[in-house]
Amino acid sequence: MIDFRYHLVSLIAVFLAIALGLVIGATQLSGPLLDNLQGQVSSLQEDKRELEDTTQQLQTQVDTDQAFESAVAPALVRDALAGRSVLLVVASEDVTTDTVEEVTALVTEAGGTITGQLSIAPEYSDPASESGLQSYVTGPGRPAGVTLPETDDTGQLVGALLAQVLMVPAGAPAPDTAAVSTVLAGLSALDVLSVDSTAVTPADFAVVLTDGAPEGEDAADRTGVLLDLVTALDAAGSGAVVAGDAASAAETGLVGAVRADPGTATAISTVDNVTSPSGQISTVLALGSEREGTSGAYGTGEDTQPVPPVPPTTP
Repeated sequence: MIDFRYHLVSLIAVFLAIALGLVIGATQLSGPLLDNLQGQVSSLQEDKRELEDTTQQLQTQVDTDQAFESAVAPALVRDALAGRSVLLVVASEDVTTDTVEEVTALVTEAGGTITGQLSIAPEYSDPASESGLQSYVTGPGRPAGVTLPETDDTGQLVGALLAQVLMVPAGAPAPDTAAVSTVLAGLSALDVLSVDSTAVTPADFAVVLTDGAPEGEDAADRTGVLLDLVTALDAAGSGAVVAGDAASAAETGLVGAVRADPGTATAISTVDNVTSPSGQISTVLALGSEREGTSGAYGTGEDTQPVPPVPPTTP
């Protein structure tokens, strides 16, 4: 009969065999295995260096291209907006000061005049602001002569009010500057927008700068409210351009929302690379095309043109 000592000896033998196998295996395999691992590490390090070199070369090329675009930009846009006025609307808190300043400078290089700058606050498209906005827009504080659309949609009502006091209708007198001050003061008091310039006067065109795309369950609704404003500005004046980054061309981004609707896309120009010199050139040239009644989608996104047509130079 097998007793406990037999089991104990068997177990000890098994563990000794395992330990001996590990020692032999480690001794025999450590050399080739280590060499193989070292070879893989060396290969990966070499690949990494090659990728770093390629990245550096591409960045240098991008920097060179952008420097060239910045240098030729004034010549490309010269007189594209001669005698025209432009309202600058910043529709996202993520739009950088550099982008605003660079677009402003290029509009001036093109012969245009910036009549003012507004920033749209997140509260403008916040559903919680609808009640206060609608009360103001439909209340006695509205300037005389403003005709609102027959709707209870707050976005359309506010967009129509702003557009009628901020844009100069083609072939018609400019709105009263007192009406501009009244409306901007009323909406500023509701914390839905701010005036970023010393004064704002009516303009022929509007450039709406945006960045990124809203997220969350109400993202599409928020973008829809901004789209109502852009549509109203375009209809009330001689044209509008919505310019943003690549992310703004996404489904819930403002550029993407304009492009998604065929009717809106044929009326309003869009640019999806305004943070680059080429995108800023496209923004200004698109304004010039809007003057001729032509709209387009420009930038690096799908189904876009790199830049609008460059107007011929006058001999």
